Amino acid sequence: MSTDAIDPITPVASVSTHILDTSVGRPAANVAVRLAARGGREADWRALGGSATDADGRCKDLPALPAGTTQVRLDFEVQPYLEKKQADAQQDAPANRDSGAAGAFFPEVAVTFAVVPGEHYHVPLLLNPFGYSVYRGS
Repeated sequence: MSTDAIDPITPVASVSTHILDTSVGRPAANVAVRLAARGGREADWRALGGSATDADGRCKDLPALPAGTTQVRLDFEVQPYLEKKQADAQQDAPANRDSGAAGAFFPEVAVTFAVVPGEHYHVPLLLNPFGYSVYRGS
């Protein structure tokens, strides 16, 4: 049996996420999100695919986790979103504070967490131009 196949008998963990832009109090749409998994701290990461946030800031179609997954990584590509938001804001208020760096201060956010079979993990990202926070939601 291939180690890449999902065992239909063993319950696997599932993952969902959404992004809220706390600087405007609205969902962050069109942010690319990649999902990777591994079967232990020493194992190599396996890219599973990805999605992009919808108008409500949610990724509703992340790939399923393979059996044996114990750790998951979500990679959020926030730079294009933040740069577009900054460009839009500068049209209205050219005196906006610059981060001192080219592009976004945080160009990507990588969140790694442990999972157990049979559990669902909703991991929201609260994002602003100079910080972010994550938590296990419901």
